[in-house]
Amino acid sequence: MAAKRIPKLTSTFIRNRSQSIAATPDEICPPQIRDIQKVKPYNSIPGPKPIPILGNTWRVMPIVGQYDVSDMARVSLLLYQEYGKIVKLSNLVGRPDLLFLYDADEIEKIYRQEGPTPFRPSMPCLVKYKSDVRKEFFGELAGVVGVHGEAWRKFRTKVQKPILQLRTVKKYIEPIEVVTEDFIKRMLEMKDQNDEMPGDFDNEIHKWALECIGRVSLDVRLGCLDPNLSPDSEPQKIIDAAKYALRNIALLELRFPFWRYFPTSLWTRYVKNMDYFIEICTKYIDEAMKRLNTKSVKDDKDLSLVERILANEPDPKTASILALDLILVGIDTISMAVCSILYQLATRPDEQEKLYQELKRISPDPAEPLNSRKMEEMVYLKAFVKEVFRVYSTVIGNGRTLQEDMVLMGYQVPKGVQVVFPTVVTGSMEEYVTEADQFRPERWLKQESGNFKFHPFSSLPYGYGARMCLGRRFADLEIQVLLAKLIRSYKLEFHHSPLDYKVTFMYAPDGELRLKMIKRDL
Repeated sequence: MAAKRIPKLTSTFIRNRSQSIAATPDEICPPQIRDIQKVKPYNSIPGPKPIPILGNTWRVMPIVGQYDVSDMARVSLLLYQEYGKIVKLSNLVGRPDLLFLYDADEIEKIYRQEGPTPFRPSMPCLVKYKSDVRKEFFGELAGVVGVHGEAWRKFRTKVQKPILQLRTVKKYIEPIEVVTEDFIKRMLEMKDQNDEMPGDFDNEIHKWALECIGRVSLDVRLGCLDPNLSPDSEPQKIIDAAKYALRNIALLELRFPFWRYFPTSLWTRYVKNMDYFIEICTKYIDEAMKRLNTKSVKDDKDLSLVERILANEPDPKTASILALDLILVGIDTISMAVCSILYQLATRPDEQEKLYQELKRISPDPAEPLNSRKMEEMVYLKAFVKEVFRVYSTVIGNGRTLQEDMVLMGYQVPKGVQVVFPTVVTGSMEEYVTEADQFRPERWLKQESGNFKFHPFSSLPYGYGARMCLGRRFADLEIQVLLAKLIRSYKLEFHHSPLDYKVTFMYAPDGELRLKMIKRDL
């Protein structure tokens, strides 16, 4: 970034200014100079003080540590409450400093100034796995998850069009609806004598999510909703492997990163788990590829995402690796978001009734198939989901590794620092959100939005810019279809002690999701 030109300070300039009694502040000291004088050094940013040798790493260690890395939502809030809108967690052994930023304007500035290849500081363990441990498998096609720079940009350019085009996404309403209807039938089978879901209902939601991903990306039904599915089945192992890969990231990345230098037991398990995940998923992907060669397509809505990519990309490995990324990240993220949304619906009867009345008006006959017109009319449904994401941000934050020096909150921050945007905190700050402590889906409705202030960079569930979540449109569609089909015909209740929220990889209710499912009078 080019430096601003600063007026030359001659002795005549200084003398003339000092002799002017009525001089304005700008005349005494030009803004350019005053701004430079105000910039404070990086080492003066507030934050926990490191100790010799261990730095601040001891704070995230088990037992003796001050911060529980398994609950980064609470850690983010504690740092803000103690130190303010910019907090430096420095001297972390084996990794760059973390700079927590709680100012939506400054967050926006970083996003607006990033180039075509933003560096998202996430999953260095996955980066090492893809680029080192399994380099022979991924090669130059490492995908979009845990990849940075030009390699990421090239891969994303190849695959993003069919995934982000809204008209393409709408073609998948029907197959997702079919899977979802099967899931609701499965829910009816799972109910106990009190009409409640089993204690492991969250795992059943994971099965629905995987079944949707398989149908959309590979045009295959994986059999996840089979009532006789064994705990040792391949679909269940895919779910377990994806959970393990994502839910151990904090342990690998924030505590002593010995795994970077020698194979720790946790790293060894992580690699073994990822190897197994790739082995099983690749088998299903290869089988799907073979079917494509003999498949008769009558309508382009019958095409899977893999087929759409292969239509323009000659290397089948590109489609395979995209499918792996979609399965790896999509299962747990969508599932835990759904757990949160269903729990909030079950514990907010007034809002659930408003949603039901909207669905009843749009779909008088619940047996009629959904379509894009109906989905567009479900404005309260979408508003409810947005409000859940704001108050209970499923992704507790985002971030960037600075690619150049920047001034943030008046401090000079050098390139290479990892800036964290804790949207789980900023999305509930009164200065950015009107009635931030109130759950108000109405704030997202067009006719009501003028009554509510909302800073768009205070809550970004899917990120922003070039690295915005690639699968966001499909995630939204799957969630909307599930809510539309379920709430139109059934009422949800929750008659147990309130659940606390906890971070696994996502921020979601912690405990048994024993939802009560009651048939509505249609």
